[in-house]
Amino acid sequence: MKFGVLGTGAVGQTIAGKLVAMGHDVMMGARAADNEKVLGFARRTGGKAGTFAEAAAHGEMVFNCTRGDTSVAMLTTISGELEGKVLVDIANPLDFSQGFPPHLTVSNTDSLAEQIQRILPGTFVVKSLNTVNAAVMIDPSRVPGHHTVFVSGNDQHAKGKVMDLLRSLGWQSIIDLGDITSARAAEQLLPLWVRLFGVLGTGDFNIAVMKA
Repeated sequence: MKFGVLGTGAVGQTIAGKLVAMGHDVMMGARAADNEKVLGFARRTGGKAGTFAEAAAHGEMVFNCTRGDTSVAMLTTISGELEGKVLVDIANPLDFSQGFPPHLTVSNTDSLAEQIQRILPGTFVVKSLNTVNAAVMIDPSRVPGHHTVFVSGNDQHAKGKVMDLLRSLGWQSIIDLGDITSARAAEQLLPLWVRLFGVLGTGDFNIAVMKA
């Protein structure tokens, strides 16, 4: 399958590297095609390097791994390349300007995922994987047990495609929270996540949802 990965940070590098290792055709996108991080990814993994627009055009499914405070502006510029595609939004609307812990720039009555869906009405936005660190995203076995990952989105078929991919990564406990407005709940887990990270001293943890 062809994937586009938008963003060259730790999450983008980890997701894209794993998809290449699984045998997928992956292009990582950056603002400029000669970005050293995206070229380094291509040299290291055998994946492809391109701009945000080129990566979005390349992928049948596209991952938004950009910073949450820049995602909307960037995605607006490449909206045409995302038309009709599934966009997996992993970004979180975190503001670190006041130091640690960060705060959410949008919450309660809106979410970053909803903002993205509004500017991309012809794209199937699915929020997922934003509640765990990059290493756990691609290898849930790093945390013992059947801990949980969430999906939110308006289109059931798109969510089904994302859940199939999550299963291929090893996820067993996947909860569909509902339409894109339910991404508010997933994004609002981040203040808890960062506090737990500070207490535990590691990102190798997750939440398990259990019911009787």
